[in-house]
Amino acid sequence: MCGIIGIVGKQAVADRLVDGLKRMEYRGYDSAGICTIDGGELIRRRAEGKLANLVEELREHPAAGDVGIAHTRWATHGAPTARNAHPHATEHVALVHNGIIENYKELRQELLDDGRKLESETDSEVVTHLISRRIESGESFEDAIRNVLPRLRGAFALAIVFRDHPDMVVGARLGSPLVVGYGEGETYLGSDALALAPLTQRISYLEEGDWVVVTREGAQIYDETNELVERPITHSGASAAAVEKGNYRHFMQKEIFEQPTVVAQTLASYVRQADRSVALPQLDVDLGEINRVTIVACGTSYYAGLVAKYWFEQFARLPVDIDVASEFRYREPVLEPGGLALFISQSGETADTLAALRHCKENGQTIGAVVNVPTSTMAREADVLLPTHAGPEIGVASTKAFTCQLAVLAALAAHMAVKRGRLSRKQEEEIVEHLLEAPASLNAALDHDEDIAAMAHLIAPARDVLYLGRGQDYPLALEGALKLKEISYIHAEGYAAGEMKHGPIALIDENVPVIVIAPSGPLFEKTVSNMQEVAARGGKIVLISDGPGIEQAGEDCMATILMPQVHPLIAPLVYAVPVQLLAYHVAVAKGTDVDQPRNLAKSVTVE
Repeated sequence: MCGIIGIVGKQAVADRLVDGLKRMEYRGYDSAGICTIDGGELIRRRAEGKLANLVEELREHPAAGDVGIAHTRWATHGAPTARNAHPHATEHVALVHNGIIENYKELRQELLDDGRKLESETDSEVVTHLISRRIESGESFEDAIRNVLPRLRGAFALAIVFRDHPDMVVGARLGSPLVVGYGEGETYLGSDALALAPLTQRISYLEEGDWVVVTREGAQIYDETNELVERPITHSGASAAAVEKGNYRHFMQKEIFEQPTVVAQTLASYVRQADRSVALPQLDVDLGEINRVTIVACGTSYYAGLVAKYWFEQFARLPVDIDVASEFRYREPVLEPGGLALFISQSGETADTLAALRHCKENGQTIGAVVNVPTSTMAREADVLLPTHAGPEIGVASTKAFTCQLAVLAALAAHMAVKRGRLSRKQEEEIVEHLLEAPASLNAALDHDEDIAAMAHLIAPARDVLYLGRGQDYPLALEGALKLKEISYIHAEGYAAGEMKHGPIALIDENVPVIVIAPSGPLFEKTVSNMQEVAARGGKIVLISDGPGIEQAGEDCMATILMPQVHPLIAPLVYAVPVQLLAYHVAVAKGTDVDQPRNLAKSVTVE
């Protein structure tokens, strides 16, 4: 994830800004930059690649000034170049941005039609020009902020400096975290407490829709209605924990809500927006020569692999075997030459999966690793490294790591289909277009958080819950059941919907909620038929579907959860959100330890 730091200081800030960026390197980034104010000018320095390049740029071209902002960027819109690096600036305004501006295309066109000249390919630059245009027309900076922020759809954390107001930084947040830090005669902004730890331990978390004016005297915070408010000042702790919950009650909740941003960041590494093509990192392996895929993983990562099996076979026409890692070696699998063994792991350190990886390497397989920690053992031992860029995931029950794994696997399946001549150029463009729609659809799914929270009491008293799905929604049923088990301790099972009548239907009575995952589409009617079999036996149904699906089948349900209507390719990413939120809110209703459920660990390093 991108990182932001801003300082309104008593002394030169450039070195401290860079130090703050270094503390956020764990988030992942591909470029960096700072902007200071000195002598009535905005002084901007940017560099592609690692922070060392920015340090060198500053050594050659220093940036004086005691007020400034800085940013590490992970590209979402536009290639990872210095031109696309933050801060973005006009003559009057400079700005850094975390998140996604979903309506940037229409805003960009409006600016171009107005004669504005934009230098980058990013969504972020449009915000700079929207604010600058109002400043140039004579508006105060306060009015410019009040008028521009409501026009932005999506998620953002912003830090803004103004040439004509050299003693302040303005911040704003919606969907992306931003904190205010209080020092002695200095005040700060940061993405989290970690970035500010060397500067201060006294911080305030901005709430959704807040914007703030930071000066040496402190901070004036305004809520989304532009009313002056106070936010509590807390002590961040001497250790300055690597990741903070911010305004969220739990890390899991925070990580669920980070998914639109991190999925966009992940996709930025695997698809090219400009020409709608799949573009994996530079590989030393010709994936077009692969004749079979063996997927090995544990838990949630295994269910990501199950979804990927559908994609590999449908798009690339590649045969796929998939195993849970703890069973893989013991069935003595046949590993033919020319195969790709693909290992999926959040940590890259899971013992069962690592043992299976080494077994496959000994048997001549090309090793691929889909991991969230690019320095992990699996990453180091793989021939093909496919990082997910989800950022640190603290909650034991995996959420954003899962959807980022799906994003990588979808891109990989499309890439292999192209290499094998199974996708035309037009079909590749269509697949990429749908993948690029995923972050906005994830945001739309998150809009139903309150509705899901309101129905959690219907599930919380249950001893047993069943999840049903067909096709690639079947792994989502397994994942939903796992999430509920992990954090609420309710016994839950996921089944292929057509298998209900082959045994599990015997469990159905009025005390067993049945969660049905059924987006409208080719498999919808068959799934609804299975759902009606449940209803006929008194089962209490919760239907997760889109508008057409709920309209057709929602009458027989105890409750419905409305999802955006999406292409089947990205449905697993989008429908992950409601099963995660349902498990989360049921666990909260039951009062369990959401982030650290009993008996579980984030990284399992024993077999």
